[in-house]
Amino acid sequence: MTTHTHATIASIATLAAFTIIGPVCAGGDKVAFPENYEAGVLFTTVDRPDNKQFREFYTSAAVLEAAKKGEPLPHGTVITMLQYAAKLDAQGNPEKDANVGNLMGYAVMEKHTGWGTEYLDNVRNGEWEYQSFKADKTVASRITFTSTTR
Repeated sequence: MTTHTHATIASIATLAAFTIIGPVCAGGDKVAFPENYEAGVLFTTVDRPDNKQFREFYTSAAVLEAAKKGEPLPHGTVITMLQYAAKLDAQGNPEKDANVGNLMGYAVMEKHTGWGTEYLDNVRNGEWEYQSFKADKTVASRITFTSTTR
């Protein structure tokens, strides 16, 4: 059971990490900054030495419970990633197990019934929408998918 639980929670982290690492694709009007994200659970952290970042992932206890049971993540799920600059050593490499540097920004993914239907099938990711925010919690640049074919 423990292995399954860790594997399921790891799958949420993987979903969050791989989805948010790529371009943030949202109209920006659906996903608002989740002011209460810290009331949730810090469920994983990720060192990213490739881009000199440290990341924290938050979601609600209910979402983690669904994941532990192997259930689909419920509508209304919000996963928030905080992106910090890694503290660097004298050679410019990220320090391991060091305190993090400055907060660089946030990336948020949110799931609701019917979301994502306006995207083409080859770029749609279920019912998820995404938005990135600057460290001051204002909306960062918006990237949307475009296509000349239908």
